[in-house]
Amino acid sequence: MTESLTRFELPQSAIPTRWYNIQADLPRPLPVVLHPGTKSPVTPDDLLPLFPPEIINQEVSRERFIDIPEEVREIYKLWRPTPLMRARRLEKAIGTTAKIYYKYEGVSPSGSHKLNTAIPQAYYNKQAGVVGLTTETGAGQWGTALSQACNFFNLECHVFMVKVSFHQKPYRRAIIQSFGANVTASPSDKTEAGRAILAQDPDSTGSLGIAISEAVEMAAKSGGKYKYALGSVLNHVLMHQSIIGQEAMLQLDRAGDSPDIIVGCVGGGSNFAGIAVPYLRDKIVHGRNVRVVAVEPAACPTLTRGVYAYDYGDTAGMAPMVKMHTLGAKFIPPPVHAGGLRYHGVGSVVSELLDQKLIEAYSVPQLEVFKSAVTFLRAEGIVPAPEAGHAVAQVIREAIRAKEEGTSPVILFNLCGHGHFDMTAYDAYFRGELTDYAYPQAAIEAALAELPEVNI
Repeated sequence: MTESLTRFELPQSAIPTRWYNIQADLPRPLPVVLHPGTKSPVTPDDLLPLFPPEIINQEVSRERFIDIPEEVREIYKLWRPTPLMRARRLEKAIGTTAKIYYKYEGVSPSGSHKLNTAIPQAYYNKQAGVVGLTTETGAGQWGTALSQACNFFNLECHVFMVKVSFHQKPYRRAIIQSFGANVTASPSDKTEAGRAILAQDPDSTGSLGIAISEAVEMAAKSGGKYKYALGSVLNHVLMHQSIIGQEAMLQLDRAGDSPDIIVGCVGGGSNFAGIAVPYLRDKIVHGRNVRVVAVEPAACPTLTRGVYAYDYGDTAGMAPMVKMHTLGAKFIPPPVHAGGLRYHGVGSVVSELLDQKLIEAYSVPQLEVFKSAVTFLRAEGIVPAPEAGHAVAQVIREAIRAKEEGTSPVILFNLCGHGHFDMTAYDAYFRGELTDYAYPQAAIEAALAELPEVNI
């Protein structure tokens, strides 16, 4: 029966009741997080200006499973469980001997996986009596998700959108505003951090690091009125996404398959962790033989070319310092269209997984991303977001290699969002206006030269 199926569904009763926290099973603990001013380990009190107590508890917890509140699961029912698809038409189009499956998170109301963490973050902040949330967004997927979540819980939402994406993606900006959020192009004149950047470079295209600085500053100076919400990088965010992989396990079991290769794109690490960490638990605890592959832009090669060191999470040095693979907090990536992957660092969990050699990392140039995304959409009928296109590109690489080597691996990847609001990027690709940006060696070296000194 499964030989002809292309779609594997689960009933709503199968929505996970707990998030999985990989910190419980890492062979060695994550490095401590440091205060940006004192460079001493942060305490829960240090984090209270930015996050409500329950989020802080989840961030530092080493409990293996955290219960999902019923109010959150009820909202999850708007789109979860998401479908698992067998990409039979793509397999045929590229003539591979591999089996390719993808978990399609683009069916969420926001169009991506980001709502999986936006809902609980808004819920916990509402429970704590917060008036509103501040945040940043790159391509706009996270800003869209948080604006929806704040709307559901009647919270204000203030979004600092990376300037290049603010102009590249007007419809994404418009949908954020449609949910009642305030959207500001970053860097802006609304914050000290933004004004300082503009004084140095009035034409700055912005970066996630800069936008984070502005959002953090707005929350920290609000006197407790606002808290800050992050869409990736932090431990609790990656943990919330673990429902993706938990569902995929059940669905692949129904398909009668088990993955040999798992692929996800990486900016901060949330969608990658979401699909990967439940399987990584089996790899760590039970010795499961599975390759887990992270893929990033060649123009922002944090995992493949960065250093593993303590760095600020934002450009202005206001956010906590995390040991992570980084290109330097001052690094401004070239304006590739995968705005959600234009981040100088990677989450501590993903960085540690790479350092412990539990995952692999590769980078792909922009033109290969769009070529692969077009191959996928013409075969499967879904327009991938440029971020998800990176995963597609690596999957096609793996599938072609399987054909050449005469192997038949099962490949699972996370199609983390659709590209319906990214058609200006596709239009530029078809018109021959996109480019493969040269590896920004000089800019990275300059940024890495400014890494903070840490004695720990």
